[in-house]
Amino acid sequence: MKTLLVATDFSANARHAAEYGYNLAKQIKANIVLCNAVIVPAEMPQSGTIVWPMDDLELLLLDSTTGLENLKSDLEMAAHPNGFKPEITLKNESGIVTDVVESYVESHPVDLVVMGTHGEGMSSFLLGNHSKNMIEATTKPLMLISPETRFVPLKKIAFATDFTDPKNDVESLFHLIPFAKTLGAQVLLTHIYDGETIPEALKETIANFMTEVSNKANYPHIYYRSVRNSQVEAGLSWLCEHGQVDMLVMVHRPHSFIHRLLKSSHSEKMAGRLDIPLLVFPSVK
Repeated sequence: MKTLLVATDFSANARHAAEYGYNLAKQIKANIVLCNAVIVPAEMPQSGTIVWPMDDLELLLLDSTTGLENLKSDLEMAAHPNGFKPEITLKNESGIVTDVVESYVESHPVDLVVMGTHGEGMSSFLLGNHSKNMIEATTKPLMLISPETRFVPLKKIAFATDFTDPKNDVESLFHLIPFAKTLGAQVLLTHIYDGETIPEALKETIANFMTEVSNKANYPHIYYRSVRNSQVEAGLSWLCEHGQVDMLVMVHRPHSFIHRLLKSSHSEKMAGRLDIPLLVFPSVK
């Protein structure tokens, strides 16, 4: 990964995510784009037919530019003088965050989008805020940072799958592996299952999956672990809390297990306890 885009609205949580993104960029020797979407009241549904004066829009953009410059300065000032120092560029534009971010990544090389969640833990992003909208809209891997997330070197990455779309999961996993190599991290493939045993057909799917990964990945630090639990979110929560996992990875597919996870009431409890980064891969087209 060479370029991280960090989306910010200048809130405390967004600033925390920017600090995390900057530290990650230092670790993997990547550069950063700090991006702010300037929300114009006239573009919001409740604004009706209000016309927003151009002069006021220019003032909003100017404030945004100042905020980005101050954030850039703070990140660079807090950095240790030794070691790699990420180059930081700034981007702001009027519009909603999903549109501004996607417009940028379509025309610029961006490998990962980083943004903070809002509220206690990550639970409130399930209620329709920018983070959930970005999960639905992003075409790039999206890393969500909760206020409780503390930066530590990523040494064990859990990749959650239900094996309902092995081809898609393999493609996403192969996108993850170069990142894991750069970090020197283990990749733990994990599956949450219900029942006394894993069905034979699923065992065969898992065996074929692991064989393909072993033959093609060229990375020896990939392991598999199943967790028995009647609830996907409870099983993943247990794994994150007790499995020494530094980051959880999921593939977002409509009507997939992550979709059910995001929609369930149990997921809010899990997300509220999740104090590690959540990396969401968009479904491979």
